[in-house]
Amino acid sequence: MKKQVAKLSVVLMTSAIFLAACGSNNGNENANSGTTNAAANSSTSTTDTNADASTNANTTAADPAQDELKPVDLTWYYPLPAIPADLKTIEEAVNKITQEKINATIHMKPQAFGDYAAKMNVVVSSGEESDIIWTSNWLFPYGDNVAKGAFIPLDDLIAKYPDLQQSMPGFVWDATKVGGKVYGVPNYQTVTNRDGFKVVKSIADKYKFDPNTIKNFEDMEPFLETVKKGEPGKIPFAIDLRGFASGYLHNAGNYEFWGALGAIKLDGTNKVVNLYDTPEYKAYLDLAHRWYTKGIISEDAATVKNSADVVKTGNAVSQFHNVLSADVYAAEKAPGRLGDVVLAYTSNTYASTGTIITTMQAISKTSKNPERAMMFINLINTDKDLYNLLVNGIKDKNYTLGADNVATPIADSGYSAPGWVLGNTFNAYLTPGKTTAILDQVKKDNETATPSPLMGFNFDPQAVSAETAAVTAVVGEYGPGLNTGTIDPSTKLAEFQAKLKEAGADKIVAEVQKQLDAWLASK
Repeated sequence: MKKQVAKLSVVLMTSAIFLAACGSNNGNENANSGTTNAAANSSTSTTDTNADASTNANTTAADPAQDELKPVDLTWYYPLPAIPADLKTIEEAVNKITQEKINATIHMKPQAFGDYAAKMNVVVSSGEESDIIWTSNWLFPYGDNVAKGAFIPLDDLIAKYPDLQQSMPGFVWDATKVGGKVYGVPNYQTVTNRDGFKVVKSIADKYKFDPNTIKNFEDMEPFLETVKKGEPGKIPFAIDLRGFASGYLHNAGNYEFWGALGAIKLDGTNKVVNLYDTPEYKAYLDLAHRWYTKGIISEDAATVKNSADVVKTGNAVSQFHNVLSADVYAAEKAPGRLGDVVLAYTSNTYASTGTIITTMQAISKTSKNPERAMMFINLINTDKDLYNLLVNGIKDKNYTLGADNVATPIADSGYSAPGWVLGNTFNAYLTPGKTTAILDQVKKDNETATPSPLMGFNFDPQAVSAETAAVTAVVGEYGPGLNTGTIDPSTKLAEFQAKLKEAGADKIVAEVQKQLDAWLASK
């Protein structure tokens, strides 16, 4: 979503839950921030779903000629916010294209986001035959499943599709490598992060808020205090039980996060530490508690599961987000969002392994037709008609297409899907509020972002799975109260840190360090 977004590495869902970086991602603009809205993009195509195959190049590349391809069936598993009522109609339209171009019948198997990991764990563990499987660093984790042998390496297959290779910067492909091999094709979208605050413009203007003066969290405090005093009933800073620790630590200490609690300061030392033992985490807790006692953070923050629910009330004034890309302004004007906003940045644009592997397609080890599965993955990344069918449905039934290729969904039409789950989002029609200028800027940011020095490092948590589970439980107990500022850290931080050590925090840190050292040596 979009950016619903965050995150900075192959993190477990635990880290994402209690170290919220995107503050919601949420149903945001893309997967970088965490969940559902894709960065919608433009397409020059104005054809319907039955367009002639000649309009899209590179569909079979170096593979056998169409008349030599035998018919095959391919199963595709991927997550959606909800299963569309009109899915069968879309599947039939999809297969008109795929049967003509690659002689394959696609069996679309979407699962609700909340059910996806459990379903796919069963699919993989049972050895069920499947072909294409969606994966990420925050749901049905990529690194974990590569380590389990769930996916096959794709380097030789990808080499047959130069257009696909060249559609993304080299560092994007580097981020997908595990042991030097690529096991997943990214659904290309916003692959960068830029931290900062979204502030409701009307209130920012009222109190003469200057976003250019904001460089860190502390700089926001005077404005948030003013809002608290001058806007009764408003919530100056909207958060949920995850808090905003990872955003603060990235801003204050330039950390990346790995596993359940590993943190690496990007200062060239490559030393892994327990993020909960860092001085920056202590400073974060002090600030969060101060903001809580001043009423900047709502009293019930420790019980709010998603800050998007707070925003929907219309009472939120600001949020922190780690994916402030060029399309944020338009995205925030959607129903249930902040509305017209100003942005106050606390970082430059950057990219890391975790900002890239947020949404990918892999090929299952049980696939009987991996070559054809790769053909399909190539199609959803290069065939604009197929991609827009998957995202928008059928023209004039599920959406209307207006001037400048702006696709407007038809309410209650029975089909919609987030583009960032499905393929290259830069092949999408524009959506209301999006412009080609915005998308050009997103692409430019992707190509010019500062890559992390640890780009391509992926942590395999299998050796510390028991410790990870134990640490997860401890964080679940202490995290909401501490990370939202509800609990005074002077009363509980030491106890929290001791419980983490008992749960195996030191072993996790040592394992991350071991794998990082081995990766660095291989470089």
